[in-house]
Amino acid sequence: MEPASQQSSRRYLVTLSLGALGVVYGDIGTSPLYALRECFRPEHGVPPTHANVLGTLSLIIWSLIVIISIKYLALVMRADNRGEGGILALMSLVGARGDRRQRFALVSLGLFGAALLYGDGMITPAISVLSAIEGLEVATPAFSPFVVPVTVVVLVFLFFVQRFGTARVGAAFGPVMMVWFAVIALLGLMQIVQEPHVLAAFNPNYGVEFFVRNGHRGFLVLGAVFLAVTGGEALYADMGHFGARPIRIAWFAIVFPSLVINYLGQGALLLHHPRGTEHPFFLLAPHWAQYPLIALATVATIIASQAVISGAYSLTRQAVQLGYSPRLRIRHTSAREIGQIYIPSVNWTLMLCSIGLVLAFRASTNLAAAYGVAVTATMGITTALLSVVERERWHWSLATVVTVTAPLLAIDIAFFSANIVKITEGGWFPLVVGIAVYTMMTTWHTGRRILNERLAQQALSIDDLIRDLQNNTIPRVPGTAIFMSRARTGIPTALLHNLKHNKVMHQTVVIVNIEVEETARVADEQRYRWEDLGSGVFRLIVHFGFTEDPNLPELLGKVKGPVAFAPMTTSYFLGRETLIATRAPGMAIWRDHVFAWMMRNASSASQYFSLPPNQVIELGAQIEI
Repeated sequence: MEPASQQSSRRYLVTLSLGALGVVYGDIGTSPLYALRECFRPEHGVPPTHANVLGTLSLIIWSLIVIISIKYLALVMRADNRGEGGILALMSLVGARGDRRQRFALVSLGLFGAALLYGDGMITPAISVLSAIEGLEVATPAFSPFVVPVTVVVLVFLFFVQRFGTARVGAAFGPVMMVWFAVIALLGLMQIVQEPHVLAAFNPNYGVEFFVRNGHRGFLVLGAVFLAVTGGEALYADMGHFGARPIRIAWFAIVFPSLVINYLGQGALLLHHPRGTEHPFFLLAPHWAQYPLIALATVATIIASQAVISGAYSLTRQAVQLGYSPRLRIRHTSAREIGQIYIPSVNWTLMLCSIGLVLAFRASTNLAAAYGVAVTATMGITTALLSVVERERWHWSLATVVTVTAPLLAIDIAFFSANIVKITEGGWFPLVVGIAVYTMMTTWHTGRRILNERLAQQALSIDDLIRDLQNNTIPRVPGTAIFMSRARTGIPTALLHNLKHNKVMHQTVVIVNIEVEETARVADEQRYRWEDLGSGVFRLIVHFGFTEDPNLPELLGKVKGPVAFAPMTTSYFLGRETLIATRAPGMAIWRDHVFAWMMRNASSASQYFSLPPNQVIELGAQIEI
């Protein structure tokens, strides 16, 4: 009989796998709603002949095998940063090494890839939900005027429930997705039985012959084939929510077989009903099952959006900790899984943009053009960064790296090339979003560096302070004062202003430096380090990983050293800078204004570090940048 601990561990693994099914695989799991349909749009000029159907199916099947099964699940998910995934986690793995120029190039590449994912996070909910609601038009054209309003209502509901957290959402969505994958597999199987010849699509030669036969038009269809694998990057970004093993189990046991069977079923339908290209997915079901299938598809597409929304939360938290985004209010929704979070500002921004896209494009076919550009670019960047990890972290030989990565990069470039021609049809939107987010990330990072330099120029030497304390020229008062400081040298601005205005110092002064490492989490023995500066003044250097919650009071309660932090006699002093944009060397004046605006709207340090409000004193200063 199995020990209770093993049974509990196995149950927890099953629970996580079910949650991953609901959160991670919603996006790619609902691609059958529109992927094959987009391949046979009339403007592509590729008719649904026997050879073209088998060729397209072959491309879809092998894209799922190569891109998802091999690239992401077998390779990319090995490149985790202490269990955390996503392109910023990957960037932090490769950006810590090499010379300055190489580091800048890799970091810039990773940041732009991450920025593009925010465009994906806006488009995915819009196209997924819209494609499901459009099934009403298949049941009866009378519902056509209600498609867009109903879609907007569903999107509002989707983003509203995010506050309950990934764990609860995943627990509710997992069983629904189990039903979804069972239904789409059954619908596909019913058609395969009638047309078993469609199984020949597993032969990759049909995909090669498709390109030879259709030439340039066939290559453009590749942009629509890519819609079948668009959830790959979100899958990697969500790894910190559930872990790699549950995600792999869910894919190979349930998701992959169900997707392949459904795509083959749609292909079998087109082989004996070539005119069914308008909505091949919904035509798989008998007429009596149309409305139940539309209802299930609507719920499934709500779930589909969860993967990119959760991924956007993870990326944002990593960007904040790595210094590429202002502090934001981050709510942890699970005591057991550190990666399960909710960020209200990101949630509502994505909601407004998704609704705006639905109102502007009004049809999933129109949105499909905008969908692939951002994700193909991000996937290509992920492959490039992966090659650096293979060489520098895994110590693969150059020949092995080229053999493994070059074919994957060639596929990414082919997908990107097939999608980039859609720029004028809507592909411009995710690129604009990506460029805007990238500009804000780099502006924040550069602005913080310049601000720290300005503060360092104004700071007084710590030696002068200690000398004055030893000479008893500064009155001391009982208690412990904690001064948050960005710089490792000099007197913090808040301490300087406290001396200037209050003209006293506490008996014990602790200057706290928070340092975020380029690892997901920091071991307890490397968490903090004390420096005794003399005369009751200490420096405490605290290290956090870029996925950890920087709860300072909780940490100070566990710290061992020369100072015991009694809550009733400890005060936290924070500096709050008001920035004045100038033409001083550093950034362009417009970026100075953007940085100042971001500073004003950032979450307060008091809230971010979970400081008790009744023990915080903020001292302001004006800084020219």
